[in-house]
Amino acid sequence: MEKFTTLTGVAAPLPIVNVDTDMIIPKDYLKTIKRTGLGKGLFAEMRFNEDGSENPDFVLNKPAYRNAKVLVAGDNFGCGSSREHAPWALADFGIRCVISTSFADIFYNNCFKNGILPITVSPQELEKLMDDAERGANATLTVDLEAQEIHGPDGGIISFEIDAFKRHCLLNGLDDIGLTLEKAPAIETFENKYSEDRPWA
Repeated sequence: MEKFTTLTGVAAPLPIVNVDTDMIIPKDYLKTIKRTGLGKGLFAEMRFNEDGSENPDFVLNKPAYRNAKVLVAGDNFGCGSSREHAPWALADFGIRCVISTSFADIFYNNCFKNGILPITVSPQELEKLMDDAERGANATLTVDLEAQEIHGPDGGIISFEIDAFKRHCLLNGLDDIGLTLEKAPAIETFENKYSEDRPWA
């Protein structure tokens, strides 16, 4: 998993509450178990018209936000079903950070396992960040996970809280497999001793 230390990029505003995982990645895209290639389906029902053409009014189709790395979203982001394809789609599109006032628990935890930083802020802070994000190409935010700070385009700083273990995992690029591999020497020692003590096993 790619490490997350400091991220600087355009922030896209999505002032919609209760964005569920079906909105993030519609069920038509759930046939694959690959983590790549799902960016094309991100917010598909909002990004594309019925004939497959782009909806020019959707934020991620606007020139200033096509390469957005941060999403500033409304309350209760990621609610609905527990599909892990939702963070896969965000990451494949290039979104590495989502900022909201609250997240659904399963989606929130899935983000950390897929290299995405979900940040919870107050309603007042979200309003400020949403205003920053609406600046188009000038909507650049810097997210510093080490310092736990968001730096706005006007120099403003917002501090955020995050679980120490989840922070450690993102800073070091550790998903569940990576965490297990960190214990590889201890696992090998245990297996060798087990084989010595129980050669019949």
